[in-house]
Amino acid sequence: MLDPASTERVPNTPLAPPAGAPAVTAEPVTGPAPGGRPAPRAATGSRPRMVLAMLGPAFVVSVAYVDPGNFATNMTAGTRYGPMLLWVIAAANLMAVFVQYLACKAGVATGKDLPQLCRAHTPRPVNRTLWVQAELVAMATDLAEFVGGAVALHILFGIPLLPAAFIVAAASLLLLTLAPEGRRRFEIVTAALLLVILAGFVYQAAAAGAWSGALSGMRPRFADTQSILLTTGMIGATVMPHVIYLHSSLARGPARCSPQRKRRHLRAHRSALFIALGIAGLVNASMLTIAAAALHRTGTQETLEAFHAGLGAALGSGAACAFALALLASGLASSGVGTFAGQVILSGFLGRRIPLTVRRLVTMTPPLVVLSLGVEPTQALVLSQVVLSFGVPFALVPLLVFTARRRIMGALVNRRVTTVAAVAVSTVISALNVLLLVRALTA
Repeated sequence: MLDPASTERVPNTPLAPPAGAPAVTAEPVTGPAPGGRPAPRAATGSRPRMVLAMLGPAFVVSVAYVDPGNFATNMTAGTRYGPMLLWVIAAANLMAVFVQYLACKAGVATGKDLPQLCRAHTPRPVNRTLWVQAELVAMATDLAEFVGGAVALHILFGIPLLPAAFIVAAASLLLLTLAPEGRRRFEIVTAALLLVILAGFVYQAAAAGAWSGALSGMRPRFADTQSILLTTGMIGATVMPHVIYLHSSLARGPARCSPQRKRRHLRAHRSALFIALGIAGLVNASMLTIAAAALHRTGTQETLEAFHAGLGAALGSGAACAFALALLASGLASSGVGTFAGQVILSGFLGRRIPLTVRRLVTMTPPLVVLSLGVEPTQALVLSQVVLSFGVPFALVPLLVFTARRRIMGALVNRRVTTVAAVAVSTVISALNVLLLVRALTA
């Protein structure tokens, strides 16, 4: 499905400039990175070294695919249907890799992120509309992360949800101080939190013997209408709009370097994506299989607190603690990623920048208000998924349009087969998100 960068056609090499003409800089310094300082030049050197350099952005993006919303949907699937819907996670992960690859491609080819491309190539009213919905998406993302982190603190220490949400807010502000001049340390800490999440579920999977018989879930099938609706939610809520914007920014390189070098960078990004999103897919699969092994047919209610209690009863306090710690790490890491994405959205669509701490304070206010009103955590997660579902087509359609235009992408323009695949994937994801939105509003 992926568009092999190495097979795209290379345009004829342009003629050298006339004698006496001013030289053209091959690799100008790119614009500011989300952390506030100029983005580093694209990595050079051997292929493994380049892939290693691209792993930081890939790990940052992959955190969005193991956020608290994924905890709720995957654990629900395993509790209701056992391992039967494991194939849905595999399909959703492949779609996610493809979409994030296109986001990388836009950044590598143009030197601009997706919001900047929208500002440059759409009428101003359209650009402002896209900005407004993207801001709503960023706030909805914060709602999901705050709910997950607050529930984890409540489970671990018995802290009431609203005070726990303020603690998560303070912790996320502290996390942002790790990268006042750039993003490298933030990437390292985010990758460490992702490994905490992975370790938590590997421990639970070992305790539950979760992978025994799991391969039976790789055969596509449904049990009833409810399983179809749950599949809609699992796939429809997989691709997160804010990380499409963010990844296109993290992948930006010098716009005027050679097509061959751009292809090398794109191949390195693709390899890093397979590694990072492969880990995220393993985490999601572990969530479902653990719930299938420990909670299926036990009558467990489908809330985060009930999943924690059910795991404690079935597997012991160690597994329950691992679940809560993984949920807390997910909430903290995802909230930081959401703030960086919000900075990309604001600076890209409007050409303005504000300090990350100010951005954090602005976007955390709506989630804290929602929790202060006493909204039940699971309902708050559903609310966040509704808004995220609304925002997915607004990110996918411009991404598809821009990457299919040679005038914008140059030598890295999508090949016809890539465009067809992108249209199919975008249609499926957008349709599922519309169904998810209708289902949530009519429930």
